[in-house]
Amino acid sequence: MTRLLLDVDTGIDDALAVAYLASLPEVEFVAVTASPGNVGAHQVARNTLALLELCGRTGVEVAVGAEVPLAIPLVTTPETHGPQGIGHAVLPPPSGTVSQRHAADVWVEAARAHPGELTALITAPLTNFALAIRREPRLPELLGRVVIMGGSFYHQGNTTPTAEWNAHVDPHAAKEVYAAFRGLPHDRLPVVCSLDTTERIEMRPEHVRRLARASGCAVEELVLPEQPEGLRSTSDNPLVRHLSDALRFYFEFHRHYDQGYLAHVHDFFAAGVAAGTLEYSTRTATVDVEVDSPLLMGTTVADFRELWGHPPNARIVSDNNPEQAFRELVSSIGALAARLREP
Repeated sequence: MTRLLLDVDTGIDDALAVAYLASLPEVEFVAVTASPGNVGAHQVARNTLALLELCGRTGVEVAVGAEVPLAIPLVTTPETHGPQGIGHAVLPPPSGTVSQRHAADVWVEAARAHPGELTALITAPLTNFALAIRREPRLPELLGRVVIMGGSFYHQGNTTPTAEWNAHVDPHAAKEVYAAFRGLPHDRLPVVCSLDTTERIEMRPEHVRRLARASGCAVEELVLPEQPEGLRSTSDNPLVRHLSDALRFYFEFHRHYDQGYLAHVHDFFAAGVAAGTLEYSTRTATVDVEVDSPLLMGTTVADFRELWGHPPNARIVSDNNPEQAFRELVSSIGALAARLREP
């Protein structure tokens, strides 16, 4: 059983990650917290509550923490994820309500209550995680495993020429988080899923078609580049329908930026790393984040050769297996969608 603390900024690829995690019977959501990023934190929380309920995971605590980054204004991305954060999808209103607790308190109290037992997955800017570490500096030692989606090392940034989105939204939080892990044992260092390997996880129309087929849909789910933008799915399966609508928006966005009719589903890969279901390898490094230069703000730098003389603070994913990852995604989410199929 993977007991999971999850921080998200849902977000199309966050939504796919949540659906994937919900499809795994061996994953328990201890709590999910909302950081500002792709959309504002309260919209993140509503999206996440609605998605968890759609996936049959009711009763999960969803809490909001920070509403802005630690030291700079919040920038969101409606052009990337849509005005509500989930593309063309319109999720049913959630029946549950957002927790009254602060996200940082949720993390600290859970880690103190279950030392060494919890897996932490952060697919959002590191704002809430940094605040939690400020409240409990032992948090990196109390958590069993930590997986972070963020950063870009030997790969072009996706927000500036050198910076990845999550790190760019709150570079000060990222800098604090990595500093907190310096000197910890190797098995306590966070596994970092950076653009260097997450951009290899390219979801394409064929994967959507296969997912719908795996769910038992009677009619093929076709999300194709020649179709009108904004076309909505008519699938009789609610999970397939909403994921298809979200992913169509993401495909359209990537095409607008000359990357092809596809979607880099970074957060799904990080979710599979946290759940232990996807193949990957890592390299140990010391990571730091630029926070002073306007030109390089949010740039993540990895010292693999100990040139700085600082102890390692991260295990950076150096290789993965996209083909295995999508076989796993189609099989697992397809099975969940089949279980949730409407009459």
